Amino acid sequence: MKQDIPDVSFIIAAYNAAATLGKAIDSALAQRGVTVEVIVADDCSADETKAIAESYADRNVRLIALARNGGPSAARNAAISAATGRWLAVLDSDDTVDPDRLRRMISRAEKAGAEIAVDNLRVIRADGTPAETMFAEDALARMPTLTLAAFIRSNALFQTTHNFGYLKPIFQRAFIESHALRFDESLKIGEDYLYLASAMALGGRCVFEPLAGYDYNIREGSISRVLSLHHIDAMIEGDKAFLRNHTLDVEAAAAQEFRAKSLLRGRAFLVLVQNIKDRSILGTIRTAWGTPSAVGHLSMPIAARANRVIASLRKLIGPQADLTAIDGTTRSRKG
Repeated sequence: MKQDIPDVSFIIAAYNAAATLGKAIDSALAQRGVTVEVIVADDCSADETKAIAESYADRNVRLIALARNGGPSAARNAAISAATGRWLAVLDSDDTVDPDRLRRMISRAEKAGAEIAVDNLRVIRADGTPAETMFAEDALARMPTLTLAAFIRSNALFQTTHNFGYLKPIFQRAFIESHALRFDESLKIGEDYLYLASAMALGGRCVFEPLAGYDYNIREGSISRVLSLHHIDAMIEGDKAFLRNHTLDVEAAAAQEFRAKSLLRGRAFLVLVQNIKDRSILGTIRTAWGTPSAVGHLSMPIAARANRVIASLRKLIGPQADLTAIDGTTRSRKG
């Protein structure tokens, strides 16, 4: 007898996730109104991650053990290739989802004839502060679809506004397979962004579900809290590959130009900070002169550190130096 095709394949990339994996799997299996399979791709964990996944074998949870550590993209790709569900839902191994999340999202997508759906998120911090919803529900309700241009523009680096790059989409598997779309395994940052951007560039229509159904846990030590020059360089190279593979309409191209400029400003800022830390006056002046906005017009998670090194530079070159402090905060994206 042929096994029924599940409505949803949950894709969980796991690496040393023993402390949180069980909760993630339980939340996936608790979905109401849809049938579910869970695929855990273990990326050569050194803890009990594999054993935890194997303990769910009788509940339609499959374990794929990667032969070598390849990072989250490689793990997700392995799971996607093994998936059988009508929809693919990526779930981070330290996050959870509401019981009605997939029912709501699939219903909204199918009514609209969309290949992609995203919903709101609840942000949960490790310090125990009250959870908050990332986006205002009424704002998302007025924005029934997410366009490629809006998505790209929201992903400009170090902006103060909320970023659609944090969204956790679900994808119609037939659409993904028809385009052989996979995560870029060469990227260690920004791969989620490029995957969704590529799906929309290929013609995938994305609808919003305003309710928050995904619990997004922020942990210390994520890539965005320690953003380095090589991360920005990787994002710039990823964007170049994206542009080689896809043709953008006028609005999306303008948004891409806006994002590209933000990456260059962000790069200049990190170079500026390093010059200040190295007490390189010539390097600092050269970077600030070449990209003035790097000094005072970026809002980023390393602002406190930047202000400290700017204070050091004031001491170095004199108390009357007119150097503007960097203000603002951004949410942390896990890496």
